[in-house]
Amino acid sequence: MARNNIVLGIAGSGGDGIITAGDLLMKAASHDGLFVFMMKSFGPQIRGGESSIRLRMSENPVATQGDKLDILVVLNWKDFPRFKLELLLEDDVVIVSDSADKFPEEDIPIEKSKMKNWYKIPMAEIAQESSGTTQSKNIVMLGIIAELFNLPKEALKEIIKIRFAKKSQEVIDSNINAINAGQNYIKNSFTKKDSLEFAYEKQTPKLVMEGNEAIAYGAMYAGLDFFAGYPITPSSEIMQWIGRFLPKYGGTIIQMEDEIASINAIIGASFAGKKSMTATSGPGISLMNEGLGLASITELPIVVINVQRGGPSTGLPTKTEQSDLMQAIWGSHGDSPKVVIAPSDVEDCFDSTVLAFYIAEKYQIPVIVLSDGFIGTRKESVDPTRFKDEHYGFKKTNQRLTPTKIELVDYKRFKYSIDGISPVSYPGIEGGEHQTAGIEHDEYGRPSSDVDVHRDMTIKRHAKFKAIKEEFNFDRFYGPDDAEIGIVAWGSTKGAVKEAVMKANASGIKVQAIIPQIIYPFLVKPFINFIKTKKNIMIVEMAYSGPFAKYLKGFIDFGKYGVKTFPYRIPGGAPFTVEEILNKIKEVAKEK
Repeated sequence: MARNNIVLGIAGSGGDGIITAGDLLMKAASHDGLFVFMMKSFGPQIRGGESSIRLRMSENPVATQGDKLDILVVLNWKDFPRFKLELLLEDDVVIVSDSADKFPEEDIPIEKSKMKNWYKIPMAEIAQESSGTTQSKNIVMLGIIAELFNLPKEALKEIIKIRFAKKSQEVIDSNINAINAGQNYIKNSFTKKDSLEFAYEKQTPKLVMEGNEAIAYGAMYAGLDFFAGYPITPSSEIMQWIGRFLPKYGGTIIQMEDEIASINAIIGASFAGKKSMTATSGPGISLMNEGLGLASITELPIVVINVQRGGPSTGLPTKTEQSDLMQAIWGSHGDSPKVVIAPSDVEDCFDSTVLAFYIAEKYQIPVIVLSDGFIGTRKESVDPTRFKDEHYGFKKTNQRLTPTKIELVDYKRFKYSIDGISPVSYPGIEGGEHQTAGIEHDEYGRPSSDVDVHRDMTIKRHAKFKAIKEEFNFDRFYGPDDAEIGIVAWGSTKGAVKEAVMKANASGIKVQAIIPQIIYPFLVKPFINFIKTKKNIMIVEMAYSGPFAKYLKGFIDFGKYGVKTFPYRIPGGAPFTVEEILNKIKEVAKEK
């Protein structure tokens, strides 16, 4: 049973090297030119605990993690139950485990019908014999499954050489020996009883990126000068990546004592004329809300990344959810305008961050990039040709409007304008001295409690929204325009929605989806045009309270257009599967 698309999962304890093994296999697959999509999952512990990966490999582009596993590898059965709802299994799944694991078979939460192809292989024993330590069990396992299912074999060895290039030759040889030992066991001491085989043609090597890495890269491409942050799962990799590279290009990064200090630091850096950013997750955003109000009233450009986790409170720190939408849009006190952008995949993390800096700098407004753990910590193939100046050049340039010599004669930092944008100076510009504070102010920045001044300044700050909506009109559409069923979704749900739409149309059910990139201000025109041609609309989101559906209905009277809405929402934790959305499409298709 040869396949050119395969989904594999590995689960075990924190010390089993699960993530390392998955990373090596993913890189080997991309080295052979395969499209890959890898998710990592951890327990909530600070140290130790369980971990898992799921890796999809295909000759063709992939948009999701794959609904169910073709192959399950378990290095420690006691940890598998924690991932049973994330690592769903195909009926004909092939299971591979270490025969040294004596976990009671009756306690394994898998239907007996799915355990007919279960191979118990002495991985720890092979590791000890080949390299003198059982710690190489994860590498032996890679050799075993590579030989069993025709996964990238030689590429694995090349990636190991690259991975351990800074180590001694002895370390490299030990790992290569472990790979060979796993392969040789299958060749010489094993009888395969299933027919699963991965068949593919080698292609040009693919570039693989993580969502958080793409955000960091996008920020530096956009000209990031200053980053201040406090580590918090699942956003920490952004600060780690920027910490490695930003100082090499003349930028500054500071790890602050908390999120309040972080946002105040980037506001200060922005006041000094620097492109500034911080990154956090939902609990951190809660602490930053007053700072967002300060950036809004002082009209200083900042970019804030929120890699959403499951909540509330500490919630699910290593899982994903789309439940911070209302906080992002309405979270600060008072009428404090901000822009919210939602990336939908790893490539879009780069795009959205570049766009965020462009909007923040041009319109002098805080911008929130609303990512989530599903995008932020996953790795997938990206198109390297996207990262070129011809795609982003106009957004890369510094768009901050500075005062002319004439304007500096009687400098009004917050001068009224039709589009809400006023020339902004920074320390060192002669004549550009002005007052800036979190209190309401007149055009000069002088504190004022005058009701007329507050009214005019509030209108001025919100005028930026009209200009932004006139400049941008970008949404993604999938499926035929004449479809009677529509799907509205946002962010990381795009992949599953896109594949479900493709499958539905292939089966004869006409469906079209729209996925916005700029969430707020709401670009209503494309949605109205989309809804006018539909009879039924599904609103898909990974948030049980349905904030996206409520948000949409605040702008669109669906009944006015004779459209029925069908909210489809789930609590966070595990992302949507294609099958879940496809089944809901079939239900909606039956509605009259």
